[in-house]
Amino acid sequence: MADFKTHITTSTVLGIGYAVVGHFVFQLDIPTCVVAGGLCSIGGMLPDLDSDSGIPVREMLCFVSVLVPMLMLERFQALGWTPETMVFASGVMYVAIRFGVGYIFKRYTKHRGMWHSIPAAAIAGLLTFLVCMCPELEVRMYKAWGTVLGFISHLFLDEVYSVDFRGRRIKKSAGTAMKFWGKRTWPNVSAYAKLTLLVLLVMSDGTLMSRFGAEPLDIPWTAWVDGLIDNTVQR
Repeated sequence: MADFKTHITTSTVLGIGYAVVGHFVFQLDIPTCVVAGGLCSIGGMLPDLDSDSGIPVREMLCFVSVLVPMLMLERFQALGWTPETMVFASGVMYVAIRFGVGYIFKRYTKHRGMWHSIPAAAIAGLLTFLVCMCPELEVRMYKAWGTVLGFISHLFLDEVYSVDFRGRRIKKSAGTAMKFWGKRTWPNVSAYAKLTLLVLLVMSDGTLMSRFGAEPLDIPWTAWVDGLIDNTVQR
């Protein structure tokens, strides 16, 4: 299994290359490319959120807890929220991710389970797409694919390191990273249920659906959540 340094180095190098390609090939602005490259670098460590290794996981959760609200500022503005509402929502998100998500991963996931899989990489990419709100569809997809690229690099390295080239043998960990399903039924169902939900949420996004000339899906509970947050702040 590749160690923390190997994973973060690989995903960071890929992120730099991804940013360079975005700027010089796709003519994207430098700030956008830097953010996408950074997401690629972070994506390279996301699969290890199911690990009990301690400090790297805690540091990653802290960083993600701060990064996600920052990436959602444009979405907050699009919703017409006041600065006070944005601060409140950012604080709630920080606590939810730092402690809530951290607890869920620690309590309900198993290392090299379904969070180490291709569907999990797709989940990370879809979440990035939803978080990174902006009018340009290409920019959102570019950032989302940056996360996926970093995530996949982690899975790929885990598979490479599962082969002992010196001893000419394959370790038991082979096939536990680059997979579409695991050995246990419930984690598979849970992963694909989350993936399906995120696909529906993406299909409810007007920016994406307008590109295909289709109406976004009407999901009533998303409007209810926005209203709940507004009412909570006003009180």
